[in-house]
Amino acid sequence: MKSIQSKDLDLNKKKVLIRLDLNVPIIGTKIIDTNRIDKIIPTLNFLIKSNAKIIILSHIGRPKGNIINDLSLKPVCDFLVKKLKKKINLINENIDKIKIDEVFNEENNIIMLENLRFYKEEENDDSEFAKSLAKLADIYVNEAFSCSHRKHASVHSITNFIPSYSGIQLELEVNSLKKITESIERPISCVIGGSKISTKISVIKNMISKFDNIIFVGGMANNILKFKNYEIGKSIYEENCKNIISEIFDLCKKNNCKIFFPSDVRVGKNTKDKSAIKSISEISVDDMILDIGPKTVNLIKDIINNSNTILWNGPAGYFENPEFSKGSEEIAKKIIERKKQNKIYCVSGGGDTVAVLNYFGLTSDFDFVSTAGGAFLEFLEGKELPGIKALN
Repeated sequence: MKSIQSKDLDLNKKKVLIRLDLNVPIIGTKIIDTNRIDKIIPTLNFLIKSNAKIIILSHIGRPKGNIINDLSLKPVCDFLVKKLKKKINLINENIDKIKIDEVFNEENNIIMLENLRFYKEEENDDSEFAKSLAKLADIYVNEAFSCSHRKHASVHSITNFIPSYSGIQLELEVNSLKKITESIERPISCVIGGSKISTKISVIKNMISKFDNIIFVGGMANNILKFKNYEIGKSIYEENCKNIISEIFDLCKKNNCKIFFPSDVRVGKNTKDKSAIKSISEISVDDMILDIGPKTVNLIKDIINNSNTILWNGPAGYFENPEFSKGSEEIAKKIIERKKQNKIYCVSGGGDTVAVLNYFGLTSDFDFVSTAGGAFLEFLEGKELPGIKALN
């Protein structure tokens, strides 16, 4: 995989087509979470300093080949103008009709094409559409790891028609995840949450042979508790996953991977309630498990203290209510404490986990925080991502 930072690559006055994932939540014209945009600013600044002519490709939402004004990239374009302090033209013209040399001038070396998913050919991985995109530039850069598990024209077929490189962020993401999946410094532990085991079973199964400890928290832990015949009251859990959990326990036993789950929890009658600490044998039928308890927090801290590598995917509780945010906050702070002592390599990923770290203002303290969802999980499953394979 060749990097955009390759010393033998001359970007001066070259037209660079860069695929970004700017699919951020927008209400009206206001961007609610700018995290994905913030992460790609260093790459855009690198291209600006290299005197490249930049053509930004991205998408928002799922318009399914239809032009939907509410899914325009204009709010993102306006935000980037302020962030980069550069003029950026949003091009609404059909890609086949764009005369690329006419849209650049001395004052404007950055343009953005309108939402790629306004074209049905994008998600169909249409070769002719990919070829039309490639004709716009001299060089292609994939800086959208979070889209790289999709066989879409702008991340997959396009590499057949133009010299292609990885972006700074994509390269960092791949290398960071390789440290978790390939270049492992043991002991390695995984803190995994989320409500559904079925969506992460392939990840868990793939990692069991590589991990020393798997710690179940959040809604995921409720499934384990129910499997162990504990009362979980009104707590969220996934039905019909008994066989999946049984398989996880069997695989862990065979691979000497230890499983941990809460011994105490914080409960409420609803998500807006005050928290009460209970052991897992004290749960009432009208309780909701909404966070891990202090004994469980201390157990997880001990495991972190004895780990050299840690992966965190999924919050420990309903952190949106401060009453149930303590577990996630304590986990994050302990990981960061170890990282600052240079005693641990820590990677976090998944939308909810990123939201947790943003909530506490701790995102920058991790070695790497992935904004990718599906691509992050599929990489951890051991799957070959189409967008990464295309670059290789």
